Amino acid sequence: MNKLKIKSYLVYTILLLILGTLFSFTEKDPIEKQATWIWYPGDYEIWLSNKMQARRTERGAFLPPLWRYYSPYALVTFRKEIDLPEDDEIEIKTEGDFKLQIDGDLVHGRPKKLAIPAGKHSIVIKVYNQEAVPSVYIKGKHLRTDASWKVTFEDKEWIDETGKASDQSGTFWEAVGSWNFDSAESLPSEFRLETTPQYAVEVKEAGDGILVDYGKETFGYVKFHGLRGAGKVSLYYGESEAEAMDKEFCETLDHLEFDGSQEEDYQLEGSMAYRYVQIQHDPTISFDSVSMMYEYLPVTYRGEFRSSDDLLNEIWDVSAYTMHLNTREFFLDGIKRDRWIWSGDAYQSYLMNYYLFFDNPSVTRTLLALRGKEPITSHLNTIMDYSFYWFIGIYDYYLYSGDEEFIKNFYPRMVSLMKFCLGRRNEEGMMEGLPGDWIFIDWADGLSKMGEVSFEQMLLARSLEAMAISANIAGDKKGEEEYGKMASDLKKKLFDVFWSEEHQAIMHQRVEGEVLDNVTRYANMFGIFFDYFSEEQKLAVKQNVLLNDDVQKITTPYMRFYELEALCAMGEQEFVLAEIRDYWGGMLELGATSFWEKYDPTESGEEHLEMYGRPYGKSLCHAWGASPIYLFGKYYLGVKPLTAGYQTYEIVPELGGLEWMEGKVPTPEGDISIFANNREIKVKADSGQGTLRFKSRSKPRSQSGNIRSLGNNAYEMDIQSGKEYLVNYRVIK
Repeated sequence: MNKLKIKSYLVYTILLLILGTLFSFTEKDPIEKQATWIWYPGDYEIWLSNKMQARRTERGAFLPPLWRYYSPYALVTFRKEIDLPEDDEIEIKTEGDFKLQIDGDLVHGRPKKLAIPAGKHSIVIKVYNQEAVPSVYIKGKHLRTDASWKVTFEDKEWIDETGKASDQSGTFWEAVGSWNFDSAESLPSEFRLETTPQYAVEVKEAGDGILVDYGKETFGYVKFHGLRGAGKVSLYYGESEAEAMDKEFCETLDHLEFDGSQEEDYQLEGSMAYRYVQIQHDPTISFDSVSMMYEYLPVTYRGEFRSSDDLLNEIWDVSAYTMHLNTREFFLDGIKRDRWIWSGDAYQSYLMNYYLFFDNPSVTRTLLALRGKEPITSHLNTIMDYSFYWFIGIYDYYLYSGDEEFIKNFYPRMVSLMKFCLGRRNEEGMMEGLPGDWIFIDWADGLSKMGEVSFEQMLLARSLEAMAISANIAGDKKGEEEYGKMASDLKKKLFDVFWSEEHQAIMHQRVEGEVLDNVTRYANMFGIFFDYFSEEQKLAVKQNVLLNDDVQKITTPYMRFYELEALCAMGEQEFVLAEIRDYWGGMLELGATSFWEKYDPTESGEEHLEMYGRPYGKSLCHAWGASPIYLFGKYYLGVKPLTAGYQTYEIVPELGGLEWMEGKVPTPEGDISIFANNREIKVKADSGQGTLRFKSRSKPRSQSGNIRSLGNNAYEMDIQSGKEYLVNYRVIK
């Protein structure tokens, strides 16, 4: 055999192996073959959030949310058109009663299995459930419930004169909803978070009872071991020892009564947030010990951060723990109170999630639960700014995930909510509080919310930009033009009305046609990272507002998040690290094991526990307290997407005075790893096309890639996926 024939033979053999491997993967591909439970989109999220948010209690009293509850559709219709290559036998399981039609013919009875012959078929199944979400699971060799099915809540079926069902619908068919219920036994209605045992680090006497200390903030079910006798048991929970020891004013408690027939290992039915539990009981009751079942959502910690500063490392760790505690069925505000889904709180959780878990289902579940259904009669959570955060959250979700399908499927709900918001503008085309509107902005003493508030107009402008992008993805060209023009017009009006040449800042509000002489931080800091200011205006705002102690200071981690982001966007990383050490480090000095709803360094003692006029009203584990996760990932490791789904991204490491730092930032298709010190930068990315940008006092060198000079000691280098890069440089201090 000559060399040419040998070469041809080898190529042919390799091609056969590759094709064989491809066909093998296709045959065994678990994603293609995966069957899953499906439902009407958004309904499961609404149902599950209703159940979760109704679990809040205050001293044993039921405390439901303040806003409107929606309900799932009780009867929905699922449809699938399929061409079976061979006979198939399907397994059928539903949550609710069902009616099945094959090619328009009613299948009698309620079969658990059904044979379907090869060929083209129309499968239609109606499911009714008044108590839970109507859902269906079908598994065959070829026919399976998955994302390719369609669903409607209003199937206008009719019957012709022969008695044959029409198998037609007069309404719009939508893409189904699903999560990760991928077996017939995984009933969506039976979903529970996972649990694992945790044990006390200290138990000490408390009067006639005991005080149990679990060592850190936690969440779950108290469990008695060796519980015997009949009588009463009282449990007083506390995020602090003072709260647990205060029977009269602790926020949460349980009073139990046993008749002696209970199990010796007895677990309470309700989960609570606490570090400490005071337990008092009748002398006729005894138990050997107390533990707890920690309840959590299993997510992977993909983001990482470590540096030369041990305090910052601890702050990152406690932030990650705070974030995980509040990442449950949905992103919560706090685990003690409110245990509700607030759009403003959730928006920050989305951003932190992108740098810690990158768990997209938690984002979309929360967005859908917040949105609810039609008709819209109030702002989300009744708060004007929280409606706008919902739109901006979708804008960011698309940027980080690249998920166009979510926007295509739920664009109509975006349109109707925006229509509601625009319908509440005043004659000047600006948002102004109407009866029933809560303008929140922030918890701040004396903060006026009267008239047209510049901050609300800025959030609306960004929301309209999000709508324009979403309209483009959804194929609504007219909407794209209209929303884009409204955003542009509103931004112009915002600066025409509120920008002050005298103060070199955005003024806070206009009341009855008069702009009041009041500068606050809110619109000014958002204008920086929204990139609404010119470079000259940004510098002016930084000096006249952000670094000006005469402007009312922010005392909540909620708005500190945005204030520090604005400063980072202006290159003040070293200043921001000092603020983080002082603010978040201040909580750690006071013994925090998770970060709080609010921290005021001027307070002392039990003042740190007070809020809402209650001695223990403050949440000591609040999601918005975990913002260092986002700041460290985006502004120190310096990673952010430039186009949707990290197809392109940038890495701009900023040490901020640190000797070194390293970490990982998760992306849809892997991680981006970064190490930086004063002389070296190391980068590796699993996917996408990146650009490394940095400054150096001397000409940098790299054998890994080509470095381009941008002038003024600035440089950049392209980053390809799957390759490690090393740059030698000298940091500019």
